[in-house]
Amino acid sequence: QLELVESGGGLVQPGGSLTLSCVASGSTRSINVIGWYRQAPGKEREKVAGISSIGSTNYADSVKGRFTISRDNAKNTVYLQMNSLKPEDTAVYYCNMRSVLNNYWGQGTQVTVSS
Repeated sequence: QLELVESGGGLVQPGGSLTLSCVASGSTRSINVIGWYRQAPGKEREKVAGISSIGSTNYADSVKGRFTISRDNAKNTVYLQMNSLKPEDTAVYYCNMRSVLNNYWGQGTQVTVSS
């Protein structure tokens, strides 16, 4: 019912910034919460940020103060603005959208922070 496509990943230097986008194809009227997750090699997937249908946001302690999640309902798009990037932020970043009955994931976009 929903297809999510992430974009905006790439190679950045420590301290740099990057903005990720997630575009949803299909109806998002039933979506209650949107989140960004990441997974590094050999590690479990972890939640980075979330935003509810009313705009309430939350962040993992590791990214708080550096990352900002936002959405544009008219464009069916959610964003993750990442500042002051660190090498430990290197991971594949995934977009997630959740309704009462369904849970949708994108294919992910690679973010590499390295000098």
